[in-house]
Amino acid sequence: MADKFVFTPSPIKQLGTDYDVIIIGSGSTGLTCAIQAYELGLKPVILEKMDKIGGNTNRASSGMNAAETEVQLANGVVDSFAEFYDETYQGGGKLNNQEMLEYFTTHTALAIEWLSSHDIELTDLTITGGMSKKRAHRPASTAPVGAYLIKGLLRIIQKENIPLFTQVKVEHIKKNTSDTEVVIRLSDEMRKTVVGKSIVIATGGFGAGTKWIKKYRPELLNYKTTNHGGATGDGLSLAQEIGAELIQMEMIQIHPTVQQDTPHAYLIGETVRGEGAILVSSEGKRFVDELDTRKVVSHAITALPGKSAYLIFDEKVRKRVKAIEFYNHIGLVESAETVAELAENLKIDSNSLTSTLAEWNKAVEAGVDTTFGRKTGMNIKLDAGPYYAIHVAPAVHYTMGGIHVDEKTRVLDGNGYAIPGIFAAGEVAGGLHGNNRIGGNSIAETVVFGRQAAQQAYVYLKQ
Repeated sequence: MADKFVFTPSPIKQLGTDYDVIIIGSGSTGLTCAIQAYELGLKPVILEKMDKIGGNTNRASSGMNAAETEVQLANGVVDSFAEFYDETYQGGGKLNNQEMLEYFTTHTALAIEWLSSHDIELTDLTITGGMSKKRAHRPASTAPVGAYLIKGLLRIIQKENIPLFTQVKVEHIKKNTSDTEVVIRLSDEMRKTVVGKSIVIATGGFGAGTKWIKKYRPELLNYKTTNHGGATGDGLSLAQEIGAELIQMEMIQIHPTVQQDTPHAYLIGETVRGEGAILVSSEGKRFVDELDTRKVVSHAITALPGKSAYLIFDEKVRKRVKAIEFYNHIGLVESAETVAELAENLKIDSNSLTSTLAEWNKAVEAGVDTTFGRKTGMNIKLDAGPYYAIHVAPAVHYTMGGIHVDEKTRVLDGNGYAIPGIFAAGEVAGGLHGNNRIGGNSIAETVVFGRQAAQQAYVYLKQ
């Protein structure tokens, strides 16, 4: 039976003039924060500038990383916080804020439990690039994690009557002695001031923010982006207005597998590779460990003559990744009954592609990839037709830099002091990921630090 749940935002006439916590942004960070704040007895409100709720979370497909979970043990995966920390630290070029990373890695299991207590179950596992173990938790159906998470959180928002207003753009934040005012635009002619005892900025990153990319990474201006149109960095400007410092703004992640032959760029989730897909060049040959970090894989693709590659997989992988049904539905997937036929469709030398798959299957059988050293996502051979391919190339995906915060999500000024009552979490906050985000860590960040922001706002208000 189809799930007919439809969320209706609060009517704008119900917008009050004062709240305990004003949360700017309705992605997973903002929704999680609002629910946690409500459960702590606070009066929160969510303000979203777009007409659609969920932000970039809606586009997340792979999973939510966590270590030392019951789900892992049930699937025979013995993990540790220390391993999770070390691999994320290495993946981020050792430029991660270590206090934030410590809090993050030791609170992901609690985040999975918190979601489960709210009937948001992530009981299947997959693996992402840069990780040595299956840490990416996803729905049992293998459906994309982002939309599933947003729908689950919105059910709680609706059940508890937590106010969420859309098409409300916060234009200014004004810090007073004991509280904070936000000036919001309801229309070109109408503006309103709302007072919050605390503010949580959860506006997401600036992957679609031309102004910021031009300032910090102008060489990326011609890249397509996987971000939704609202990811323009508004929260950064709001934070600067009250004296916040921005950090690591030049650290912009390029995602290696984005299908961009259509007007809209579609990210092909890391789960496809995590479940066994390989990457080949236009010559039909592998050229990289497909599950190395995004930075490494992206550079390997752009080094190819055509600056693009093909994801190759079979029917077994397709059955393990529900998102492929969507990719196929919108025409991104090339298919054929045999490898030779697929090669012909792609205009790749048939012998080369056939040889590559044969070599790969031998590596899977032996459990050793002597060519590129891949160690994960090698559980099944690619030998069950039909066979599939998706044309991919790198695109702007994630912004690791942002508002300077500490592990308590408190927004810091240029001298490193916390600005009272102001918090930031999710992609808008810089420091957690270093110079490269590991796949699956962004969704985990939204829940871990969305909860943390609410808890620290509660502590602040109870002082």
